Amino acid sequence: MQITTIGLDIAKNVFQIHGIDAAEKVIVRKQLRRGQIIAFFEALAPCLVGMEACATSHHWARELDEAGPRGPSDASEGCEGLRQAQ
Repeated sequence: MQITTIGLDIAKNVFQIHGIDAAEKVIVRKQLRRGQIIAFFEALAPCLVGMEACATSHHWARELDEAGPRGPSDASEGCEGLRQAQ
C-alpha cells in the first residue's frame, strides 16, 4: 500500500506524522525529530502533505519541495474565506 496523503503536525522538536492510503486506511503514524523529517520524506513516493498554518509552515513547505514533488502547495485559496470573515 502506498501513502497518498500525510498530515504533518509541526512542533519545536518532535513532529507527528499521520499517513493514509487512497482508501483512507492508516499506513503510518509516528513521531519524528526535526533532523529526521527530510530523510523520511525523501524515502517516500510523491504524495499530498497537509500541515497547519503557522510561523514555520512556509519553511517546512520549502524544505519538503526540495526533498521531492509533493503536490499542490498553495494553501491561500482555502484560507480566503476565513480571512474575509474576520
